[in-house]
Amino acid sequence: MTDRLAWARCWRVARRDLQAGFGGLRLLLICLFLGVATLATIGSLTASITSELQSRGQVLLGGDIEIAMTQRQASATEHAAFARLGIVSDTIRTRAMARRAVPVAGTPDAVLTELKGVDPRYPLYGGLTVADGTYSPLSTDSVLVGRPLADRLLLKLGDRLRYGEAEFRVAGIIADEPDRVGEGFTLGPVAIVSLDGLRRASLLQPGALYEAKYRIRLPATVTPTAAIDRLKAEFPSSGWEYKDRDRAAPGAVRFFERMGQFLSLIGLAALAIAGIGVSNGVASYLATKRASIATFKILGATSGDINRIYLLQIAAATAAAVAAGLVVGALLPMVFVSVAGDLLPVTPGLGLYPLPLATSAAYGILIALAFALPPLARARTHPAAAQLRSRVETRGRTDLRTILSVAAAGTLVVSLALATAREPLFAAAVLTAVGVVLLLLLALGALIRRIAARVPRPRRPLLRLALANLHRPGAQTVALVIALGLALTLFVALAGIQTSLNSEIRRVVPERAPNQFVLDIPSESRDRFAAVVRGVAPEAKLNIVPSLRGTITAYGTQRVADLPRLPEGAWFLRGERGVTYADTLPTGSDLVAGAWWPRDYAGPPLVSLDQNAAKILGIGVGDTLTVSILGREITARIASLRQVNWDTMGFNYVLVFSPNTLITAPHSLTSTIEIDDRHEGAVSRALLAAFPSASIIAVSEILGQVGTILDQMATAILLAASVAILAGIAVLVGAIAAARQARIYDSVILKTLGATRRQILAAQAIEYALLALVLAILALGLGTAAAWYVITGVFDFRWAPDWRVIAATLATGTFATLGIGLASSVPVLTASPAAALRRL
Repeated sequence: MTDRLAWARCWRVARRDLQAGFGGLRLLLICLFLGVATLATIGSLTASITSELQSRGQVLLGGDIEIAMTQRQASATEHAAFARLGIVSDTIRTRAMARRAVPVAGTPDAVLTELKGVDPRYPLYGGLTVADGTYSPLSTDSVLVGRPLADRLLLKLGDRLRYGEAEFRVAGIIADEPDRVGEGFTLGPVAIVSLDGLRRASLLQPGALYEAKYRIRLPATVTPTAAIDRLKAEFPSSGWEYKDRDRAAPGAVRFFERMGQFLSLIGLAALAIAGIGVSNGVASYLATKRASIATFKILGATSGDINRIYLLQIAAATAAAVAAGLVVGALLPMVFVSVAGDLLPVTPGLGLYPLPLATSAAYGILIALAFALPPLARARTHPAAAQLRSRVETRGRTDLRTILSVAAAGTLVVSLALATAREPLFAAAVLTAVGVVLLLLLALGALIRRIAARVPRPRRPLLRLALANLHRPGAQTVALVIALGLALTLFVALAGIQTSLNSEIRRVVPERAPNQFVLDIPSESRDRFAAVVRGVAPEAKLNIVPSLRGTITAYGTQRVADLPRLPEGAWFLRGERGVTYADTLPTGSDLVAGAWWPRDYAGPPLVSLDQNAAKILGIGVGDTLTVSILGREITARIASLRQVNWDTMGFNYVLVFSPNTLITAPHSLTSTIEIDDRHEGAVSRALLAAFPSASIIAVSEILGQVGTILDQMATAILLAASVAILAGIAVLVGAIAAARQARIYDSVILKTLGATRRQILAAQAIEYALLALVLAILALGLGTAAAWYVITGVFDFRWAPDWRVIAATLATGTFATLGIGLASSVPVLTASPAAALRRL
């Protein structure tokens, strides 16, 4: 009861002190608001997208479950098994070149499209809508085209479009394809025909690269998991890829979850940086209350009373900042969706997502607690005389209770981050890196302060005064080092990331990439294909390889289906992947272990495996690998490991078999073509005339799509990191504010002794310049290391930054932070001596 009365009494005092507002706690409010708003925005947007993807699972998938197979269609026995489970809808998807039956000036000769054949039951869920009417099952000679295809070929209703060996009439423009997201990544615009129409085009030749999908609408009494388990038991060696309505778009969900986690960790780092601003803000606020605290203690207030009064004030300011951050974090995703909804795979509905908001609030409260307790402890434990002497004498010791409380708050922050992370190891690595950088800057700040105190005093007064400012009582050197160091490090890291991404896409890849990829070349037409290309472009360089699709079903004695979770980085175990065979080591690969098979090898199946894949799976030369190809499982012994140079943009395969293993299987050929740019159009026309079912992919289009995706990712990283930069600037301003009273006192004394404003400003400029020079060197090293890790470790690209841009960014950031620091010192220069002395 007594304790409750004490809190009530202290709240009355705290409330009266806050009646004028939170002016003295502005820095705490700004820093917490920035951090919480960033985390809440990122978390809410990620949750809204992923929850929409999951809630619309049946529509996005096109059924309750989906069975996908490549290069073949289900047999009668398999289809009957599907039909026993529920209503089945058949679709086939392939890449094909669309050409106008009657060419029109100003349009391309042909456009690569994603052509989908559907049966009359399609779609089982949702509705396919067209721009000018209602969808009805397609006839064998009609086609629906997406708006991008209609715009590129200037198509309108009734126009004739040619695919392979057949012509189709444009029956409508697709407005909404319900299972678009579930289909995954596409290289071109979409067109839809009937299954009979697709067969009429003669695109499904033996060995052609197409994908058959069977969507099933299950009875209410059958769960997707039970249905899939039943099919796996009935067809254990099928190698099919299964999806269900609960993971209709796993790739999209996985991408947004990972990107959200990465951005959230950047936001958490920004909040940790903002915590230093919180500490400076609280210290600055309590510095203005020194006289009040000393008076309270002289009048009999206990340390507990002081702690309660100002803890309640800080708690009120924290609650206001967190609440404002949560409001912004809840509303900004809605604004983003309304402005940029077309860039998202689905349009999330309006709603509040309690978990990310609660997590962001917990982060904000814990960070505020961890960074506000040390300055509050000094106000609580220092006696009245020490409070009054604090302008000229500081006590740096903190009591054990405060240290333990801060450690507990920090532990809770890290535990919460790891518990909510999709990849805890990655989250731990990022948090560790942030912690190491903060500790390094903290140690550097203490070292600079100690060195400045021990170096011989210069004869020049301004330089002597600048050095004294670095180590005198109340100096904020450590906070300034952290603020400037973090800001400059982030500037360098962002410049390194951005320029390396630009270099990878615009310079390195185009120099090493072919001009075109050609798919679905009949396997018996290798010589004819080469003759057609060289007949138009004699200088052409061709790389023709067999192409099949297969699913890894076992490695060593481990069945993939029995794994509770795929190993980290084992993307090649998800569904079907490209496989090939070769009698010599493929171009773009280096042999690192084992030996290649002889040209006339005729023994048991052998396979060469990518060395990174072997490392992830824990297997090597001599172990076995089982792959399902065209519904048949093939177990091969690993004969060699290869280093695959993925950035060549050639045909790079994780699995390469000995020729005798697959040469008799139905398959097609694929080829890369390196030619002069002026021959690209002529080669495309000649190939389509000779091979109507072939698909031609222009590398420039792939680079354009990849460049767009990377630009969007870089922009998202920049926006999230900008909050960290703003937090660093807030810390800088807070550090200056925390020492403002002491600097005003120094300024008044110097003015009294005859110093001019210019001289006082020059001394502060020298002080900041000395710090900036040391920190620029450190930031160059730390920022470059961070950017290198992101480029090589996260994106797996080549490290190729533009050092001129980095140097210019570092110089600009240095001058910008110096300018901010000097601008924040203006109140020191303009302070009236009489007014300042009256406040002492």
